[in-house]
Formats: sequence, C-alpha cells, structure tokens
Amino acid sequence: MDGTKPSGGAPNGEPPNAVLFDMDGVIVNSEDFWVELEEETIFPEVVEEDVAADEITGMNYREIYDYLDSEYQTTATKEEFIAIYDEAAKKLYSEHVSLMDGFHDLLADLRNNGTEIALVSSSPHHWIEIVLDRFDLEFSEVVSAEDIDAPGKPEPAIFEHAAGLLGARADECAAVEDSENGVESAVRAGTYCIGYPNGAKELDLSAADMVVSSPEELREELLN
Repeated sequence: MDGTKPSGGAPNGEPPNAVLFDMDGVIVNSEDFWVELEEETIFPEVVEEDVAADEITGMNYREIYDYLDSEYQTTATKEEFIAIYDEAAKKLYSEHVSLMDGFHDLLADLRNNGTEIALVSSSPHHWIEIVLDRFDLEFSEVVSAEDIDAPGKPEPAIFEHAAGLLGARADECAAVEDSENGVESAVRAGTYCIGYPNGAKELDLSAADMVVSSPEELREELLN
C-alpha cells in the first residue's frame, strides 16, 4: 500500500461490484458487549491470566479457544468453552444488540445500484440467524467461518470464498470490517477494505484502504 487512499468503495474509485459486510461491530453493535462478556465473564472461566479481548476480536470462537490454549494455561475443555460462548451469544443477539443506523436503506440502495451483498462473519450460522430474523435482513450470500475448510480471520480465505460465491474476484469487492483481524483478512484477500470502528475500544485499522467513522460516511464511501 503506497499511502494513497482511493475513494468510491473500490481500488479504481468506482462503486464496487459486491460488498462484503462483517456482522459483529458493523451490522450490529455487538463488540462492546462481547468485550465485557469475554474479559469479565468468559475468559476468567477458561484461563488463569488476564486476556484482552482485542487479541481475539474477529476470530471464530472455536479458534479463540485454540489461541487461548496455545498462548495461555486453559482451565476448561474446548467443549465447555464453546457451551459458555454459545449461551452468551444467544442472549446477546436476542436481547442486547441494535442494528446499524440506516442499514436497511443502505442495503436497498446498494441493490438498486446492482451491487451484490454478502454477510461474512466469524460467527456460526445459528448466531447469524438470530440477527437476520430479529432485524429482517436478507443477503445474496451469508458466509460463516464454519463454511470454509481453512483458517478464519485474519487469514484471507473467508473473503476469497465469499467473493467467489457472488461471482466476483476479491479485488472487485469492498469489505467492511471493524477489527484488526478482520481488516487483515480483507486486505490479504485483495478487497478494498473499509475500516469501520464501532466500539469503545480503540483499534488500529490503519491497514484498511479507508477508515470511516459513521454510518453516513460508510454510506457515502459505498455509494458514491
């Protein structure tokens, strides 16, 4: 990257052929809830040391356990960890999160432009379905990290897979991400990555091609 940040949602300054949205922290404001749950409730049940949530933000929860097990001394089995996470997620998505302001209108305008749209998440499908049903959302493709036989974010495979499902190359797509792991994944895949910081914790999203700070700025970047 040469430091020049093109505008318009694609490397050539034109609107993208497809947009790949992360879910947590982008479509719904779940990241701050997750940070509190992970740092104050989940991690203390699994490891004896303090773990900062930003170490694992954007990763699939099954891979989070593998990371903790390799970097720290775990005190619970992977099955126990997954059960704890699953119960927390169901409550979080059903009761606490809210949808990005203006997101339904953004989806409608992207579709009117002929843009294909995918949700690309590290979350499993049964968590994603709670969000889709609760907020009445539809996408051309819904991709979970559990759909691919490859490592999830920050590896690039999930975005490459999603682009292929939409009939596009990754470099024809814009990806919207709020985490360092997600941005790294999208950039390595070759997408035009838009960083969208949407939580209380400050993360370094400077590797993204563009960073926006509000739904209005995101809308302008994707549609103009």
